[in-house]
Amino acid sequence: MTATPAGGRHGKPWRAAGAAVVVILALVGAGMVGVSMRTTPEPRPPQPLAQAGPAADAIDPDTGLTGHGLPVAGLDRATPTTIAIPRIEVDAPIMTLGTNPDGTVQVPPLEQALNAGWYSPGPSPGEIGNAVIVGHVDSAKVGGPAVFFELGALRPGDTVTVSRADGSRATFTVEEVKSYPKADFPTELVYGPNDRAGLRVVTCGGQFDQDAKSYVENVIVFATMTG
Repeated sequence: MTATPAGGRHGKPWRAAGAAVVVILALVGAGMVGVSMRTTPEPRPPQPLAQAGPAADAIDPDTGLTGHGLPVAGLDRATPTTIAIPRIEVDAPIMTLGTNPDGTVQVPPLEQALNAGWYSPGPSPGEIGNAVIVGHVDSAKVGGPAVFFELGALRPGDTVTVSRADGSRATFTVEEVKSYPKADFPTELVYGPNDRAGLRVVTCGGQFDQDAKSYVENVIVFATMTG
């Protein structure tokens, strides 16, 4: 694939900090929001609930999960091929992404905004650790909503299934859906270590900044493999 350029009109870039940990200054740095040709996005994507996580007493103290599923042993490394999220009717191809020569993280080209992208320097979905899948929320290049337009509508207990090149499928149970200001992106929670097979699905959200022609927040889904 052809990597989209980092920085420029979409703000500050991602920068790699080691083999699998990325310091994210702004998710839109490499074109995560393809709305520069529009005055305002229409319609507006759904946002996570203010208290997206489960109540404290709903979390199993031994597993850290919400009771919707139990973590399972990790899988061997394999390239992800598709992602399916039933609640929001996503069934999309996954392209493999890396980093640009300047250390910024690649994202799917705006012309392919209906595809998701896997950050391949990190774990693959199903491996122990946090696998990261990113995608656009919308794009003028595809005429509106992109692959993760509805991501903010997910709730704890929903499932995300990733098919892999080795023929296996990894099913993840959503534990939390949150929105973070881009200046406060939770780098460690997304790219940091995990002793389970975790999944982080990331797109843009929050209010649309008319001047910057981009969203001001990131929507992040936190999930753990349960099947």
